[in-house]
Amino acid sequence: VQLQASGGGLVQAGGSLKLSCATSGRAFNMYTMGWFRQAPGKEREFVARINWSGADTDYTDSVKGRFTISRDNAKNTVYLQMNSLKPGDTAVYYCAADAAGRLQTMAQYYNYWGQGTLVTVSS
Repeated sequence: VQLQASGGGLVQAGGSLKLSCATSGRAFNMYTMGWFRQAPGKEREFVARINWSGADTDYTDSVKGRFTISRDNAKNTVYLQMNSLKPGDTAVYYCAADAAGRLQTMAQYYNYWGQGTLVTVSS
């Protein structure tokens, strides 16, 4: 299984970005998909996750109401729409897949990881 994240860039505070994660593998529609991020000097943290059907989502408190995770199983792709961005959202964003389909927010449960895409929010 390979994951390819894209869509990062430089944006001003208050702006928006949409990240995409294209995934190979025939069983994509069974995976729980997650987004994590790692800011400079900090540990990787959970951002959002979505279950196989898209009906069940979860977010870290700091992004609730601003970020939306979604998926298109026909395209083997998961998205992260990020609105009202803040300088504190600056980080490398990683997409990840849990092939077991669990509903977890801890990185240890995710089997496969993309390479990361950098999001920089200027004040």
